Amino acid sequence: MRSRRARWLAFLVTIAVGLGVGLYYGWVVSPVKYVDVAPNTLRADYRADFVLMVAEAYQVDHDLNAARRALTLLGRSPEEAVAQALQFGEAHGYTAQDLYVLRALQTALQARPVESTP
Repeated sequence: MRSRRARWLAFLVTIAVGLGVGLYYGWVVSPVKYVDVAPNTLRADYRADFVLMVAEAYQVDHDLNAARRALTLLGRSPEEAVAQALQFGEAHGYTAQDLYVLRALQTALQARPVESTP
C-alpha cells in the first residue's frame, strides 16, 4: 500500500512540476510575440470578412471615403475587393443580409467613382 501511494504522489508531483516549468517557459523564457499584420496578407476568407465589416460600417455611417480607405489596405482597388468578397460570400454561404450589405457598398462605390486630382 505504501509504495502505491508513493507512486501516485510522485506522479502528481511530476505533473505539477512539468506544468509549472511549461508555464514558466511559455510566459517568461519564450513568450509569444505579437506582430502587426497588414490586411493584404490575410487569407481569402478573412479578407472577405474584412470587406464585410467595412460594408457593415458603411451601412451605419455612410462614409464612403472611410470605406475606400479601409478597402485599399487590402492592396487592391476597393471595387475589386468588394467584388472578390461578394464572389467568396456567394460561394461559401454568406447570409442574404451579408450579401445585401456587400452589394450596397459595391453599388455606392460604382455610383461615386474616385475623383481624380489635377
